[in-house]
Amino acid sequence: MPIVLKKSSRWRKLICHVGLILFIAATIFPFLMIISISLRPGNFAGGSLIPHSISFEHWKLALGMSYTDADGNLVKPPFPVLLWIWNSMKVAFISATVSLVLSITSAYAFARMKFRGKGAMLNGLLLLQMFPSVLALVAIYALFDRIGDYVPWLGVDSHWSLALAYTGGVAQHIWLIKGYFDSVPYELEEAARVDGATPFQAFIYVLLPMAVPILVVVFVLAFLGGMIEYPVASVLLHDEQKLTLAIGSRLFLFNQRYLWGDFAATAILAGIPLTAIFMVTQRWLVSGLTAGSVKG
Repeated sequence: MPIVLKKSSRWRKLICHVGLILFIAATIFPFLMIISISLRPGNFAGGSLIPHSISFEHWKLALGMSYTDADGNLVKPPFPVLLWIWNSMKVAFISATVSLVLSITSAYAFARMKFRGKGAMLNGLLLLQMFPSVLALVAIYALFDRIGDYVPWLGVDSHWSLALAYTGGVAQHIWLIKGYFDSVPYELEEAARVDGATPFQAFIYVLLPMAVPILVVVFVLAFLGGMIEYPVASVLLHDEQKLTLAIGSRLFLFNQRYLWGDFAATAILAGIPLTAIFMVTQRWLVSGLTAGSVKG
């Protein structure tokens, strides 16, 4: 049976659709503009959305390939973009893995164990998380500069030191996982112990499998934080071959070198691994974020 809408309802529906279309257009317009800039000849930020001619010169440079310009000159890649992306992924993966391990063990202790000063320590973690890491840049540089005198691979200009610095921001991850552990009935672990499981086995085989969604959320958040972080990386990394993408990208727009086309191609290239991670983990991300919004 067809539904007959009133004239006023049709207008409201039409206005809602127009509003949604305008909102979607405004959302995807910057992305389309970046694609357009990466496909234009030359390095220009302005111009129309649809380029008059298509050129893949910026993509070749971003992928580390040389090309011959219209004057017959061989143009080589100005920067090792793929190496920067690899450095970013390496640092982000190490820091996210270490952060996840530290957060799981710490959250379990806060959620299941009783010890003196637990409440004060939790509040202290929350308080420390309020201060941005940029306030500690001098201390971070001085600390790793001194450590490098004794352990060179953990000093300034090292990916290991940068990953270790990133793991300092685990407080919010501990709170997230602790809230999830608190929502899991303790009776499940007690039942496992009645069947002969040790506390460690109950933790591994009962609690952790139930917390997979929130663990994926924490890993992805830590990974994304490591990929895009700028202040700490800018004071710890100096060698061009060791830069992460967030630091290296500034060279495209530095010292009057506004290489907008190369920058746009690099930006799209850097988004591919992040999109792949989202596609792989979206099943757990949705359930983990939903659970995190109602529990804890």
